[in-house]
Amino acid sequence: SAVSEALRHAVDNLTVEINPEKPRRNSFEVSLVKEDGSMVELWSGIKKGPPRKLKFPEPEKVVEALKSSLA
Repeated sequence: SAVSEALRHAVDNLTVEINPEKPRRNSFEVSLVKEDGSMVELWSGIKKGPPRKLKFPEPEKVVEALKSSLA
């Protein structure tokens, strides 16, 4: 929830969906779906860790990736 809140505050009128499909177990991913339908991966913790905490990003890192993808 911290990541979705940070993304909402970073960009006006941004729609954030949380797990529209069943998520993978023990992983965390954030993707941007652009208006043209293309998808950009902003964060993937699948290949990170152990420790488990490495699988989850700091919200600021995801916001930075979002802003660079929108630029």
